[in-house]
Amino acid sequence: MAEEERRLAGEIARVLDECRLSHAVHPRKLKELRALRSTSAADAHPGVCFFAAFSRAVTPLFDFPRRTVSSERAVRFVSAFAARRDEKDAAVCDAFLEEFLRFLLVAAAAAHRPARFRACQIISEIIMRLPDDAEVSDELWDEVIDSMKQRVGDKVPAVRAFAVRALSRFVNDGDDSDITNLFLQILCQEQNTEVRKTIVLSLPPSNMTSEAIVGSTLDVSESVRKAAYLVLASKFPLHSLSIKHRTIILQRGLSDRSSSVRKECLKMLKDEWLAKCCSGDLIALMRFLDVETYESVGEAVMEALLKDGTIILKEYRNPRQFLASNCENTDGCTSNIQLMEAEAALYWKILCRHLQNEAEAKGNDAATTTGTEAAIYASEASDKNDLLDEILPPTVSDFVSLVKVHLSAGPNYCFTSRQLLLFGAMLDYSDVANRKVASEFVNELLLRPLEYEVDDDGNKIVIGDGINLGGDREWARAILELAKKVHASVGEFEAVVTNVIKELAQPCRERTADFMQWMHCLALTGLLLENIPSLWSLQGKAIEPSELLHSLLLPGAKHSHIDVQRVATRCLSLFGILERRPTGELVLQLRRSLIDGATSVRIMASKSLIDLLTWHGPQEVDKAIGIDIKQPNNEKEGFISINSSNLRDDESIGLLDLLYNGLNSDDSGEVGDAADDESVQSILGEGFAKMILLSENYPSISTCLSPLILHKLINLYFSDETKELQRLKQCLSIFFEHYPALSSTHKRCISTAFIPTMRSLWPGVYGKSGGPAITVSKMRKRAVLAAHFMLQMMQISLFSNGRKEDELSSGNLSSSVQTSDDFDSGEEGIAIRIAVEVAGCPEKKTSAGKSYVLALCRIAASINFRPSEQHAIKCMRGLLNGMITSVTRDKELIKEVNLMAARLRSLDEHPDERLSEDQSAALFGKLGLEGSLNIDTSTVIPPTPAPQSGRTATTRRRRVRRREVSSSDDDARSVPLVPMTPSQTSVRSHRTSKTAAMSKITNKTVVESSDDEDGESDVTSDEFSE
Repeated sequence: MAEEERRLAGEIARVLDECRLSHAVHPRKLKELRALRSTSAADAHPGVCFFAAFSRAVTPLFDFPRRTVSSERAVRFVSAFAARRDEKDAAVCDAFLEEFLRFLLVAAAAAHRPARFRACQIISEIIMRLPDDAEVSDELWDEVIDSMKQRVGDKVPAVRAFAVRALSRFVNDGDDSDITNLFLQILCQEQNTEVRKTIVLSLPPSNMTSEAIVGSTLDVSESVRKAAYLVLASKFPLHSLSIKHRTIILQRGLSDRSSSVRKECLKMLKDEWLAKCCSGDLIALMRFLDVETYESVGEAVMEALLKDGTIILKEYRNPRQFLASNCENTDGCTSNIQLMEAEAALYWKILCRHLQNEAEAKGNDAATTTGTEAAIYASEASDKNDLLDEILPPTVSDFVSLVKVHLSAGPNYCFTSRQLLLFGAMLDYSDVANRKVASEFVNELLLRPLEYEVDDDGNKIVIGDGINLGGDREWARAILELAKKVHASVGEFEAVVTNVIKELAQPCRERTADFMQWMHCLALTGLLLENIPSLWSLQGKAIEPSELLHSLLLPGAKHSHIDVQRVATRCLSLFGILERRPTGELVLQLRRSLIDGATSVRIMASKSLIDLLTWHGPQEVDKAIGIDIKQPNNEKEGFISINSSNLRDDESIGLLDLLYNGLNSDDSGEVGDAADDESVQSILGEGFAKMILLSENYPSISTCLSPLILHKLINLYFSDETKELQRLKQCLSIFFEHYPALSSTHKRCISTAFIPTMRSLWPGVYGKSGGPAITVSKMRKRAVLAAHFMLQMMQISLFSNGRKEDELSSGNLSSSVQTSDDFDSGEEGIAIRIAVEVAGCPEKKTSAGKSYVLALCRIAASINFRPSEQHAIKCMRGLLNGMITSVTRDKELIKEVNLMAARLRSLDEHPDERLSEDQSAALFGKLGLEGSLNIDTSTVIPPTPAPQSGRTATTRRRRVRRREVSSSDDDARSVPLVPMTPSQTSVRSHRTSKTAAMSKITNKTVVESSDDEDGESDVTSDEFSE
């Protein structure tokens, strides 16, 4: 039987070798191998001899780790043979399959990596090839599933990928929902691209998996994003997805940075969603997208399909066909204009805009070329214009009638009315009659009052944002575009709008207008102020700037209704920006609104004051109200502390101090009524971040304030009180990413703000209150997190000098590195500041002070110095003595500081030289540090705590004697920290050895005596050992 097995193994090996050469021989070799198995089945032991020979023949495949073409052919042949079921020998095939699967399960659990890889690969191939009627016992399938679940957590990515592929055949079973849960669990944790792609392709369509697949459209890998769109196209019909998911999918896919992902998304949109789910009806597709809510997505879909040439222009009824009337009486024709759906209105607006842009582009090409090419371009431009004329209403009167019908149809047709209003910018108003009709229509639109609802108590509630004309910014832009198109002459637009404002302001002056009329007038005023170059444009018009300010804007800001105050405050901001110098009354009113106004008014006032501050500068704004703060060299060095109770009466406070105080106010974080969770704190934080980020654009703001502002922003970012202000968090996260990369000056600000930030965040030091142990521990961890965050900011390379910075920090220890004094903009400056802070901390002896010093020392020990900063290296070597004496209780930290000292000594080109007093003073002066410290580069070894003695008591006299011995032997303890060179340590005299031993004994004695006298423990020092 052994000889028969060897013969069969040789035959099978020959077949496998031939199958490695080409796929073309696989069908013929499958028949040959089945014949060998049938012959073996006729023996006394059916199939046993053949399986033993087969397993022996394929064993070398499990030792081959690489995925070559020949090995892949062999794997596919073996999988196809095991999965093929012959009806004539069904029992033999099923028995062989079970035996082979058990053989593979053993290999899948092997410690040998190639064996696990090949086993999972063959199992996945067999499972994917198996027919639905394959006869395999349930127990075996359970073993296969359990084995593959274990392999999903394998450390080899290829093994994980094939295990996922093998399990994908079972995810649709109702009893195996745990496989789907496993896929969803590992998808968010998987680091390998191919494994994530395999998981996405294996997920079944369900409500549980749709969220994960849609989330994969944001994957960092292009192939995973492309696979996500492939799965969405093949497994998720359009109607099975929510409107939010549909719009997210299209918004991400059509704007993806990868062209292949955009093509896959467009293919899904055309072939699946448009062709199959909507039967090619684009209007029906737009209904699925809810274009009234997601207008930008609808526009992106239209533009993508137009660019691709998918849209057939004459498929749908154009706006001109909606004007067709079936009535015989001409007077009643307007009432018979058919209403247009929102989707159709958006469709024709995008299409007309596309045709107009195409016509302009072809016309420009015709103008810049000559000959036949120019004629072709001119013909194409003419065709586009002709097609545009066929779509647009034939006359301006028809256009006005079409828009008026939709306006009178109620709020449900506001979106359609706005889309149709934009058609007006494409019409021709050169004719006087057309311009007159359009001018009257524009005047009606400007006078159209705000829409409102009445609540149960009879109060009017404005529909919309209450700031823009019509309650919607897009509606105001549409009116503006039409008005500027109709009144295109110089000064004509301003004259028309000011006439309307004067008419609307009349009841406001007479104090007979209600808050709705006030808001309407102020909204139109804001639209005018936003779209004029300066206040000179209003000179000689119906209402001039001074009259506008004193008769409308300032009274509106003092109105009793909060919404009127908010709109007036916004108009005051626009008016102040257009002024050459801000008016004192305007600035005072904005300050009062910030101090005394309601939350929504304070939010708007903070925006307005930030805009005035950045536009005119703090000095000009303060001079407007009579504040002239004299600073040396016109540099403000800090912020003054303000008593909030005196803000209303004290008008001598500068604007910068007032706004900075707003960051500290307890009620500044109160969120207003806006949907984007705005608050005074978030607005001011965003404004100050912009000031110091673009500090070169604001020379009137002192650079000395940047570290103070940065310190406050870091506190806000890590504060629990602002965790609900998501807008502020997002703004600051982007700010911190770009701030250190713009200039080295910004890095100096980070270095300067490091110690003040740590002092303000650490509980129990410098007057900061603590609290319960849990709260204190949480606050300390937050402070350490902020410290490491600032160090990471210092490590970001500059945009302009990134290559230079990388060269300086590359760790080149050669003596050819040029010495520089750029330590104040690098991590070296932070390390020196930490050493000075540790040496001068007045609260070292308290438990909070000890933990504070330990945390600072750990941070300093993790800082790497650049070889070019020789002065900073020598300075830090000298300051390490003070750090070492402050951390004698922490063995691990002593080791870290020792390692840092060794690194610094190796980086020092002249380790025996010391910094002169002038060099030390210049270094500390550059860092802005006051006082002088003793810098000694002869680093001492800190005393190592001795193990506790087994004796229970020691007399006081004995302790004193030990202390006298240790104090009299200080010179012996001053042993260099860094080891000597091998040539120096190879020969040492007996006297030197004895001195070193006595020093160690003395050090142990000193620490033992100090432990007995000081009973305080180092509280929470272990919290920051990580």
